[in-house]
Amino acid sequence: MNAEQSDARLAIDNGTPALSEPLPPMLPGLLMFDEEEERAALRVLRSRNLYRFMEEEGSTECSQLEGEFRHAMGTSFALAVTSGTAALLCALQGLGVGPGDEVIVPGFGWIASISAILGVGAVPVIVEVDDSLTIDPDAIRANLSPYTKAIMPIHMRGVPADMNAVLAIAEEKGLKVLEDTAQANGGSFGGRPLGALGDVGSFSLQASKIITTGEGGMVITDDEEIITRATMFHDPFSSRLVEVPEERVMWGMNFRMNEVTAAIARVQLAKRGRIVEAMRMRKSLIRDSLDGLAQAKGVTFRRLNDAAGDTGVCLVMFMPDIDAADRVSRALDAENVSANRLYAPGMVDQHVYASWNSVLNRRQWSDGGGPWTWSRREVEYAPDMCPQTLDLLNRSVQIHIHPTMSNAATEETIEGIAKVMTQLL
Repeated sequence: MNAEQSDARLAIDNGTPALSEPLPPMLPGLLMFDEEEERAALRVLRSRNLYRFMEEEGSTECSQLEGEFRHAMGTSFALAVTSGTAALLCALQGLGVGPGDEVIVPGFGWIASISAILGVGAVPVIVEVDDSLTIDPDAIRANLSPYTKAIMPIHMRGVPADMNAVLAIAEEKGLKVLEDTAQANGGSFGGRPLGALGDVGSFSLQASKIITTGEGGMVITDDEEIITRATMFHDPFSSRLVEVPEERVMWGMNFRMNEVTAAIARVQLAKRGRIVEAMRMRKSLIRDSLDGLAQAKGVTFRRLNDAAGDTGVCLVMFMPDIDAADRVSRALDAENVSANRLYAPGMVDQHVYASWNSVLNRRQWSDGGGPWTWSRREVEYAPDMCPQTLDLLNRSVQIHIHPTMSNAATEETIEGIAKVMTQLL
């Protein structure tokens, strides 16, 4: 059906939903699970070698995953860890970020990104996103201080940040760049894989990510010093993986990935290209079908810094105002379209800085001190400190793009969105 011709009664008004049944939860990697992941896990379980150091290191699932991941990303080094948060912590330690340092980070991103900065004793400087919903380069410049050590762009909801601008600022000011690629595994910018453009990149393999093992993470870099430091931090017995003089050996945590996780990750990594391509294709069909109607109704699409590098996990539309976003979101839900608002006044969502109360109130684990005690200047926060970010998120409606959507479901999604926009805007 042509989008402009959709005039059926809305499901929210007791009409027939555009999709006969809701789509499954948006868990791209899990939606693609099959016998391959089962066989990989069983192979390791039956071997009884669940720990990467029970075998010769070169033959372990973890070491093979690291080799396959660095090959896929085009980097010299890769490190398998227990989670995306662990990856961020190891990457920050790899960069030498610590007490007294500041890290510039966008106000739209999972709170674990902020927690990792705090976890190494540094202070997050929270800044605006632009209409790509990734870090605003102008906001980076406006928030630089003599204590800025690094910039952490977050490739949020599958879309690359403007890495040309980020890297230009970093080079000009002598700053490090840590790419948080948790939500954009398989994306690219300027033809280069996301995570491989900055000094170091981090990835999450948590259940909702593009490829998943339930929990898990990866660190990538071309810098031998960074990977050496990250490796030492991820394992207190790091001499099994890196050789450093005794006087340089540092204490570490336990963020080692296990063999079952690595075996599943290897299967998922091999599927990553298919998953991303499936989402990109469906997103393109949906967006192209709605483009004319959106313009007529005053709806704009999220700007893409590099359309070819978008992973396609979602289509974000900016409604004319907050009320329109609420009406459209509720109506799409009734149509069984897989959609939601990215934020709303009063909503608690740990992806949005206004919900990070423990950070906004600068709470510290110890009475003896913490990141804000060690800070070399006062860094203040407030729920309304990033008005541009809140305005964009408050007007956003997100359409999830499932890699397993049938052609019929894709067409019905288009029909449902067009029906709602036609009648409510």
